[in-house]
This record gives sequence, C-alpha cells and structure tokens, in this order.
Amino acid sequence: MKLRTEIQLNKESYLINYDSNLVLFGSCFAENISTKLAYYRFNYLLNPYGILFHPLAIENALSEILNKKIYTQEDLYFHNDLWQSFSHHSKLTSENTDVILQTINNANSIAFESLKKATHVVISLGTAWVYDFLDTNKTVANCHKISQKKFNKRLLTSNDIEQSLQNIIALISQFNPEIQLIFTVSPVRHLSNGIAENSHSKALLLTAIHKIITSKNCYYFPSFEIMMDDLRDYRFYKDDLIHPNELAVNYIWEKFKKCWIDDKLLPVMDEVGAIQKGLMHRPFNENTEKHQQFLKNLNQKKAELALKYGIQF
Repeated sequence: MKLRTEIQLNKESYLINYDSNLVLFGSCFAENISTKLAYYRFNYLLNPYGILFHPLAIENALSEILNKKIYTQEDLYFHNDLWQSFSHHSKLTSENTDVILQTINNANSIAFESLKKATHVVISLGTAWVYDFLDTNKTVANCHKISQKKFNKRLLTSNDIEQSLQNIIALISQFNPEIQLIFTVSPVRHLSNGIAENSHSKALLLTAIHKIITSKNCYYFPSFEIMMDDLRDYRFYKDDLIHPNELAVNYIWEKFKKCWIDDKLLPVMDEVGAIQKGLMHRPFNENTEKHQQFLKNLNQKKAELALKYGIQF
C-alpha cells in the first residue's frame, strides 16, 4: 500500500564534491542546508548580508558585492540606539558605526572572493511580499522593527520576480560563467501576511522560477514541494507549526544529497560524520590511556582526510 506521494529526483550533471565552493543566499532554508554543509566540511559561504527573504533583496546584495560597493555612514539608518542597513538582516547591527561598517565591508570583500571561485550558488526564496521605505521609496531587505507606518507593503508580480531573477542570473553569469545556479523556494510559511496570502506569494515565486530555469546553468530544487506534498504532516514541523523540524531538515537534506552530491563522496562523508561524532564525545576521564588512544586515532583519520581531500576540521 502506498501511503506517501514521494517526489522522484534525478542526479544533476554538475555535482558537488570536496573541490566545490558554494555560496548560499536567501531564507532560512539556506541556513538549514548550510548546517549540513558545515557538518560534512564542504566549502561554503552563507548569507553575507544575513537572511534575505525576497528576490529583490538578493539581487541587490549580489549587485553590491560584485560591484564592490563600499558602505559609508550615509548608507546606514539609526534606530533604537543602533546603526543598521536596510539591505541587511538585523543581525548586522551595532551601536558603533565603525564596527558595523567594517563588518559589512569585510563581508562584501569575502563574498566577492567567494563568488570568484564559486562552483555553485544556491538562491532560496522565501516570499514575494516586500516593503518600501517611504522616506526613500527603496525596497528594503528588513524593516528592523521600525514602525510599519514608515513602509508601503506590496506583493511583487510574477513578472517583477522573473525580471529580478533574470538580473541575478546575468550578474552571476557575467562575473563567473562556470557557476551552477540552484533555485529553490523555502518551505517555511510566512503566516504574518495570512495563510491565503502566503500561498499566493509562494505561487508567484514558483511561477517565476519555472520561467527562468531554462536558462543555462540554472536548476530548481523542490524543497517546498518535498515539505508540502511529500512530508505533509505537522509532525515534521517545530512547535510553531511554521518551521521544518530537525527530522524534516534531515529528510530534505537527503533529497538534496541525492540530487547534488557526488555518490563517490558518500563513504567519505560517512568518515567525516564519524569524526564529527568523535569530536563531540565527552569522556568521564580525559587522562585515561584508552581516551588518549581514541584521540590519536581521531587525529590520524583527520590527517588522512586532509591529505586525500583537503578536508579541514
């Protein structure tokens, strides 16, 4: 008896291995995937602008990074005793302008170099709802809990999103034509806008993505569909009933791995996983001969992986 509508996925052509370099932009889904990449010691850079939810914010971030924008105090906004940027997530804030400017500009420099050598870029879209700051009429990445009276809320059209994604493709392909672009829609539901409004938003994102993935080096990974049509149960959600829980994240990662990770790496990833578990082990007594031998074996395995695959712990 068949009890699930499991999504069938094919292996992609340009697979991720330990020589690959990934850059991830976007919503919480990008953060979830990055935890797996970190655990298995892949080379990646995550969200240099912090979590970004909509395509215009990601497009703006890429444009600023690739054009080597240098932030100054004029690019910042002071609110609740904090300096912040409307192009960045709230985690990039500071009471000191020098600190936040150094953080932002350093992140831009690192992102530029990462994109220069990147093999894969993951774009995870969360919503089609955006906010325009009325003082400047500029679409922001984050409202930073500033009064909603200062913003105009609007829903991007499918054409708006498609154009933004085309701009993203152009920016990346002109800078580094070897990059493989993986688009996905985050399965996290944005219910602050309403349930029907969230569905409308996700539909617009999906419509636009499916119009552009015919472009060279562009792909779609169905994380949204895996959550909504395959798992499709509240036992796969956290207590807030909005975010995928650890079980769901692990399941989606396995699907991503099936599509994008070279099968030759699976035994190596098992070795990395065994080492990670060993590193997390906390003995009752660190000074025993048995534990010292355990550490010696662990270090030997780490050295072997570093020599063969360049994997660093």
